[in-house]
Amino acid sequence: MAQQPDEIKKLAAIAADLELIPQLRIKASEQLGKIGSHEALLALLDLAAKEKLTPKERESALKQAIKIIKSSH
Repeated sequence: MAQQPDEIKKLAAIAADLELIPQLRIKASEQLGKIGSHEALLALLDLAAKEKLTPKERESALKQAIKIIKSSH
């Protein structure tokens, strides 16, 4: 279980790294969505709030966050 927070931190860092191509950042947010934990949800919401990311990236992060929320019902 200790690996999961580290993995979330790494994926969130990749998703927010403006030096990487947008496609790679979107893939990182999709992987966060697959983790589906509360910590991943918070990381995705943080990404969605980052104004420096492209609208497509922010929308992707929000879409993944919504999937996590819906799956928790």
